Amino acid sequence: MAMESIKSAEMHTEADLSLIPTSPYYLHPVEGPGVILVSHPLDRNNYDSWYRSMRRALKSKKKFRFINGSISMSNQNGPNYDAWDRCNNMVISWITRSLSPHISKRIVYIDNAQELWEDLKERFSKGDYFTTSDVLQEIHSLNQGDKNTSDFFNNVKTLWEELESLRSLPTCICNNKCTCDFLRTFKKHRETKHVICFLKGLNDQYNTVRSQILLMEPLPTINKVFGLSSNKKGNLKDLF
Repeated sequence: MAMESIKSAEMHTEADLSLIPTSPYYLHPVEGPGVILVSHPLDRNNYDSWYRSMRRALKSKKKFRFINGSISMSNQNGPNYDAWDRCNNMVISWITRSLSPHISKRIVYIDNAQELWEDLKERFSKGDYFTTSDVLQEIHSLNQGDKNTSDFFNNVKTLWEELESLRSLPTCICNNKCTCDFLRTFKKHRETKHVICFLKGLNDQYNTVRSQILLMEPLPTINKVFGLSSNKKGNLKDLF
């Protein structure tokens, strides 16, 4: 139904497009240029986390298509140009508001949201392999320390999500539907890594419990391990 509404919206005039909530050209009355979409502005060292937060925010507002190439600039004489121009300028304003002052001063002459997005990526992205290497190193060196199990789990989970955004799940490209169940097996192996990583980083007081869980066959899911570990003041020993 939503897809049909979008297709229908694309057949309407410019005035209609800006009024249809399912249309990517729609702007809610409270979505002004001063809206701040991310809590931490982009600086020279946080591009990857900023990128993920900004992408998520723009997708929630149906505006990510204006920066990933799905919606390009309309013909200036076309019926959709004014709607595109409003959204383009709004996205530029949102991105600019999410930049640190010394960066925002250098992008004032870029008037296309997609070009601005690609310019920031070219200048501040360290590259997937460098970033992946950094995230992997941080994951394998992370320890619970003075954090409770809930805070420690959240720290590790954030890094997992960052890694998964850099390494997307493989997809089957066979002409016929694959029957080997590869993807489910792959996800199960990844889940096992998550459990081991979480348990390995726990403090020494959990050595006995860690050993007991690692002897279980099959291993419980990471959410089950964490859910039980959060019970009774986050003491994993309460599992047994």
